[in-house]
Amino acid sequence: MLFTLCLAAMTSFAQDNKVLTAEEQAKVDSAMATPAAEEPKDTTWATGGTFGLNFTQTYLDNWAAGGQSSVSGTVLVSGFAKYAKGRATWDNSIDLAYGLLRQGNSGGVLKTDDKIDFSSKYGYRASKKWYYSALLNFRSQFAPGYNIVDGVQDEDQLISDFLAPAYGLLALGMDFKPNKKFTAFISPITYKLTVVGNQDLADAGAFGVEAAEFNDLGEKIADGENLRSEIGGYLKMEYKTDLVENVSLQTRIDLFSNYANNPQNIDVNWETLISMKINKYLSTTISTQLLYDDDVDVVRGERQEVVNGEEVTIQDIGPAVQFKEVLAIGFNYKF
Repeated sequence: MLFTLCLAAMTSFAQDNKVLTAEEQAKVDSAMATPAAEEPKDTTWATGGTFGLNFTQTYLDNWAAGGQSSVSGTVLVSGFAKYAKGRATWDNSIDLAYGLLRQGNSGGVLKTDDKIDFSSKYGYRASKKWYYSALLNFRSQFAPGYNIVDGVQDEDQLISDFLAPAYGLLALGMDFKPNKKFTAFISPITYKLTVVGNQDLADAGAFGVEAAEFNDLGEKIADGENLRSEIGGYLKMEYKTDLVENVSLQTRIDLFSNYANNPQNIDVNWETLISMKINKYLSTTISTQLLYDDDVDVVRGERQEVVNGEEVTIQDIGPAVQFKEVLAIGFNYKF
């Protein structure tokens, strides 16, 4: 604007205060009316995300068909920050989720969702579709988790907690990006760290850490380990696309193999999200997550056996495929 004003003043001064013709005056007026060019914006960073709030409520009173009243809610936050300049790229993302359910008149609440997932990946272009890359990932949860017995939460049986477990992963490899929809990160050198911050869970050897040592009297003589380190190979693939208008699909799968301990037993984390937009603020989502970790034991069932003439209940405990599916309708805001 200052440049335009100076230009107009210089033009007027050059006329030696003579009366301008109509054509000359029009040129001066046009120069004064034309806005200065906007300063180009920094386009090396792209940031954004979504905030979601889903709520469900059911009330039953003298309902002949049976059932229980319930209230549930889930908060979802997803954000990203991506940098690209020259041959360098840096992709950061964070996904947070927490959900609670209260059912019937028990007065207690159950956890339905709990997630902390942060990922940071730096890449340097080696060719048109390949990048030298380094990946850092952290996963954990916010709150304690308890065993569910006959639909009731047993708060005396803690099975998880904040930073118990937590998983840290550092990988070096190559990133394949043939287009904007698909990426595949391949790492032959990956360090995986499992953290079990709760000592009771560590003493029990939960999530693959070394359990505590006890003497013949049941007295603990050595604490369980809080950390477990693994070296192996890692593969991460992501795919995003629009199925139809206002319906999008994104899926991601992580595969890890421990070179030193049963490399054929591959850890799997596969997540899929389908989003269906209703309007600007309302949407429907279907999300699934499939997990398998050979070092994580879960209760797969119970059976009755006769021991010394008495019938006892024996739990079948061991590694198993874990699966979660969530269908949600609620408020969704993009920023």
